[in-house]
Amino acid sequence: MTAGTVGVLVMAYGTPTTPDDIEAYYTHVRRGRPPTPELLEELAGRYRAIGGTSPLLELTQAQADGLATALGERWDVALGMKHATPFIEDGMAALDSRGVGRVVGLVLAPHYSAMSVGQYAARAQAAPPVAAGRVELSVVDSWHLAPGYINLLARRVSEATERLLVTDRERVEVVFTAHSLPSRILEMGDPYPNQLHETAEAVAAALNLPRWSVAWQSAGRTPEPWIGPDLLTVLPERAAAGVEGIVVCAAGFVSDHLEILYDLDVEASARAGQLGLAFARTESPNTDPSFCATLAEVVRAHLAAAPLAEPRRAVGSG
Repeated sequence: MTAGTVGVLVMAYGTPTTPDDIEAYYTHVRRGRPPTPELLEELAGRYRAIGGTSPLLELTQAQADGLATALGERWDVALGMKHATPFIEDGMAALDSRGVGRVVGLVLAPHYSAMSVGQYAARAQAAPPVAAGRVELSVVDSWHLAPGYINLLARRVSEATERLLVTDRERVEVVFTAHSLPSRILEMGDPYPNQLHETAEAVAAALNLPRWSVAWQSAGRTPEPWIGPDLLTVLPERAAAGVEGIVVCAAGFVSDHLEILYDLDVEASARAGQLGLAFARTESPNTDPSFCATLAEVVRAHLAAAPLAEPRRAVGSG
């Protein structure tokens, strides 16, 4: 390992790699509580609808590789997942084994919440190399207004709008979405909802969009309330208001996975069809070189501004 090498721990949610892994993955998401047969079958059915498994792991590894290429020499990039192998602790151990003493943590989610990015940061901070003092870690809180990301989203919104068979663009609405979280984050003053609005505003301003809004998707199956409005409730409201086409810009997600390939491409698309709405969603960033270059800019800027910054305190999700 070259002296002075800086590590980057790229963190993402994780996914089952085969249908046989779904139960173990779901149990991990549920903090060791196995799902009921009904819940397990519901999730397995969603994976079957998109071909059996999600491409998230392959895409995330490719994004990490693209980031490494964009950063160049004297950087060492490793991958760590929250709910599947390689786990966050595995990624940190890999960097430690290669002699990296300073690490920047980067969660592949643009918007900060104590219940999302905060939990990733806490896991990374608790990893043995960091806890033992061998590795100095600082974690990027958010990058929801990174210029390269806003520019990419603007391009993707324009491309998706062009695919709609709607001649009157005044009757097309762009709906920016991210993964819903429990409503209790609002009581904590969590920045997550405001940051999604800020991303949406920046893209809307760049394109001078005539109609746009923010909605939430993929809420968990729990008794407590989740932040809304939910995209599936927004669609009939817009149809009733005379909107003819919907473009969903899933600004809170950076790669194709279950919440994109099923929740949008299957579920939301079908609902829009029932309502007579033309429907398109923006192409995910995935491995676009400009996206990987943007992530590299985010990492470099973070290291320059706050090389040893402490992450915000995480909050448990239930």
